[in-house]
Amino acid sequence: MATLDQLARLVGAQVVGDGRIEISRIRTIDQAGTGDLTFLTNPKYLPYLEKCQASAVIMAPGTEAPGKNLLVCPNPYLAFAKILTELRGEAYPYVGILPGAVVAPSAKIGQNVSIYPGCVVGDNVVIGDNCMIFPNVVIYADVRIGSDCLIHAGCLIREQTQIGNRVILQPGAILGSDGFGFAPDGEAYFKIPQVGIVVLEDDVELGSCCCIDRAALGETRIKKGCKIDNMVHVAHNVEIGGDSVIAAQTGIAGSSRIGRHATFGGQSAVSGHVTLGDNITLAGKGGAAQNLDGNQIYSGTPAIPHKQWLKSSLVFGRLPEMRREISALQKRLLELEDQIKELNR
Repeated sequence: MATLDQLARLVGAQVVGDGRIEISRIRTIDQAGTGDLTFLTNPKYLPYLEKCQASAVIMAPGTEAPGKNLLVCPNPYLAFAKILTELRGEAYPYVGILPGAVVAPSAKIGQNVSIYPGCVVGDNVVIGDNCMIFPNVVIYADVRIGSDCLIHAGCLIREQTQIGNRVILQPGAILGSDGFGFAPDGEAYFKIPQVGIVVLEDDVELGSCCCIDRAALGETRIKKGCKIDNMVHVAHNVEIGGDSVIAAQTGIAGSSRIGRHATFGGQSAVSGHVTLGDNITLAGKGGAAQNLDGNQIYSGTPAIPHKQWLKSSLVFGRLPEMRREISALQKRLLELEDQIKELNR
């Protein structure tokens, strides 16, 4: 429970209306009632505002809402996230190391760490303060985990992986599995030992069933602040720049370099050994098969600048018709050439 004035101070917003009203939760604009706070970021929801029963609304400057209590701020969606975090409170209380967890005697466990049953913590593992490790997480030997990390059920972290502070691993994420490296031996293949490591820097979040492969040599590195969605595969020796956002089912092949603040749509693909610049956006199902400059939006496979792709997409549906027209024109041209030859004889 918090007053509107208190929430305004939390997010740096301006109160319009009664700042003393108390807010207990956030709900969607079509479901909110008394005591609720809602938010409006998409203009298509403006028609809901007139009948909305929420005690207050988070809105951007310049939006009219007569008779409503408002929190006015430039980024309503960010304010919503911060207020929701504040009102939710502590999500997972400290429980300590519960019976049924297996922790190696040589492991170093920080203060206020919770480890649930079914977990296995290997030799020489280091876990920082205030970490929460849910059931059936397996942590191999020599792993280093920072403070305030949240590791959900079923994650697997292989040997020598390094994890920074405030990292979140959603259920089933796998760190440090072998990279896909095999040397041809006639018609067979000889496995190349994958002796590198995986490094996750601070404030990284991995979605469920992500697979981040260990390097063949050196490291696979996900830099500070990256947010990676469910079922993303990052291959060996990849480097992803800080504050990048990667949507579900994306695949990034080995030894590629992604600049900082990249944005990848769902089912994107990056070929091996390519470099993508800073602030790049690769649209959903886009395929980067070669080096791409930063500060641009790309679409299609192989990826081309988005404006060029939009023009091309207008043509795709007409290709069969255009092919018929070109064939007819070619036939007509040959007929005309034959007629000219007859006239010149």
